[in-house]
Formats: sequence, C-alpha cells, structure tokens
Amino acid sequence: MGRVTERRRVIRIRDGVVSTRPDTLVAEEPLEIRLGGKPLAITMRTPGDDFALAAGFLVSEGVLARADELAHIVYCAGATDNEAGGTNTYNVVDVRLADGVPVPDITLERNVYTTSSCGLCGKASLDAVRTRTRWPLDTGPDTPVRIEPATLAALPDRLRAAQRVFERTGGLHAAALFTADGELLDIREDVGRHNAVDKIIGRALQEGRLPLSSGVLMVSGRASFELAQKAVMAGIPVLAAVSAPSSLAVDLATETGLTLIGFLRGSSMNVYAGAHRLAVDGAVG
Repeated sequence: MGRVTERRRVIRIRDGVVSTRPDTLVAEEPLEIRLGGKPLAITMRTPGDDFALAAGFLVSEGVLARADELAHIVYCAGATDNEAGGTNTYNVVDVRLADGVPVPDITLERNVYTTSSCGLCGKASLDAVRTRTRWPLDTGPDTPVRIEPATLAALPDRLRAAQRVFERTGGLHAAALFTADGELLDIREDVGRHNAVDKIIGRALQEGRLPLSSGVLMVSGRASFELAQKAVMAGIPVLAAVSAPSSLAVDLATETGLTLIGFLRGSSMNVYAGAHRLAVDGAVG
C-alpha cells in the first residue's frame, strides 16, 4: 500500500540563513479504476481508502446506488507489473458488480481522467456529465433537514481541526460529512477534494448508509459542478464550501434542490440555492 506522506530533502532559506532539512510531503499516485476488468478511469489521488474512492466514484457516475449492487473490489497488478512478474503496486483496483446489476457500456464518453487539481476531465459532452440520481432531494418548504447558520459557521474550524495529514504537509484538501446539528460523522483527506468526497460517499455505500439524506457535506476550497453533482448523487441535501461555487454548480443546485453555500468563513456565508433548509428568522427570498 502506498504511503500517505513521503519525505524529501529541501533547501530552507529563512531570513538569509540557508540550511538543508527533510520535509514531509503529501503522496500523489495514479489509481486506475476498472469495472469488470475493463479500464474505466484514472485518478491522481493520495493512497488510502482506495476501495471507498472507487465505490464513491461509481456512485457519482450513476453506476452504483446501494450496497447490495456491489459484489467486491480487489487490487490487481497493472500491465507493466504483470510483465515484471506480477508485483502489485496497489495502484489498480477492479470493481465487480453484483449479479443482475447492469454493467454500463464503457465507451470513450464514459472513460475519464481525473487530476488532483481539476477533477473530472475528458467527458464528451455536458450531457455525459449530468447523471440522473436515484436519490432525488426534497425541494419543498417542509424539508426534514433544517440547519442553523451558527452551526454552519462552526463547520470550517471543525473540518480544519480534524485534518491530521494537513497538519504535517499543508498540501491536502478535505471533505467532511456532518449532521444538521454539526456532529462530525466522517472526514477524508486527499490531494483532490473530489477524491475526498468520493471516499466519504464510497464508505457510506459500503456500509449501506446511502442516501445521506440528513447529511451536510463540507469541503475545503471551492464548490465545483462536479462536487455538487457528487452530493446530489449521494442524496446529500447540503453542500458548503469555504470558497466560491462555480456558476454551473449553482445552476445544478437550483435544478435539483441542493442547498449550496459558499464563502463560509466565520459568521459570514453566501447561500446560492436551497435557502429553505436554513433555519433563519423571516422569509428568505
């Protein structure tokens, strides 16, 4: 299994004084996800929780929605490793679906490459990106999920406090799942925030907890269309980010009923969609 962190020697300059010292860096390695033995995607990720990452990715792609649809996930050696004698690098996983679960047609429209910076790349069209969820969000005023702005305001500090690897490297994004009362349920770190979200969703799938219909997803950085889609696909009603959302993320949130919050810093925040889930005094237009 690959290491989460690695050590490298660096030249350090502080106030004109030059020294050498070891530095702790976050590890980044490729992970190939195969479906039924056929290559589906390659993502650049921080090693760890690879099975959850693969499962969460398939939820986001609309392939999986329930734990009983997943037969098993295994590590397997890549082509070059087979040629070298079958040494397992733990950078290739194969997902097998349960009997009777349809295997999607793996074409160039579905094959994707994800990077740690931009996430999903290589989709043939926007229609290929938009995937129908089996867990539609409630859109009415009588939603069972109501969250206080003060609870939201506390989430960034709770997220930051739980980032153990970030403390050592300063180079990881994070995603955390909270209850509407602010209780931390799960947190994952990765060089790509989309991978961190997939790891949370994948663990929930494996444990039979989808849909996450009472959850609040908090992410470091910005809220992209891809992260909004992942939240919707997992049935998560609230997505909050410390930075800005994209216009397409706001459009998707508006269409699906997702509560989308950006610039969540201190007691300040912008609510871009789904204000009906905020417990605030007076009407919100």
